[in-house]
Amino acid sequence: MKLKTLAILLAMFCFGPITAHAADLVGTWKTIDDKTGYARAEVQITKLKDGSYSGKITKVHAIPNRPVTTICEKCEGKLKNAPLIGLPIFSGFKHNAKENAYTDGKVIDPLSGNTYQGKGQLNARGNVLTLRGYVGTTLLGRTVSWIRVN
Repeated sequence: MKLKTLAILLAMFCFGPITAHAADLVGTWKTIDDKTGYARAEVQITKLKDGSYSGKITKVHAIPNRPVTTICEKCEGKLKNAPLIGLPIFSGFKHNAKENAYTDGKVIDPLSGNTYQGKGQLNARGNVLTLRGYVGTTLLGRTVSWIRVN
């Protein structure tokens, strides 16, 4: 019995930090264009006092043979023609322990100007965020992967 307890405690000690890291979105993420496979931007995600997560673009990457976009031409309202650097494109995501996912968020696509409902999930290592943006139901949307920079 003592050996079993020791094994459980050892497993918790060894794997606990990995699990805790995997459940956190805070950090810098490289967004990957789902059509070209190239990095489009870097987004800094922070955790707000209410427990939700938000993110702003901190860097824009050029895609070969395409002009670099620096403003959100197709965004609406106060974000219309706003610079991409500092643009809040990720908001309201909350950790849902039951689904082991981040839900109830919104994502703005700065190329189309569209705002989508969002749901995300981290891989076991916590370095890839699979993000699903959708309208109404998750069946009507698209999935992208973001790679953790730090």
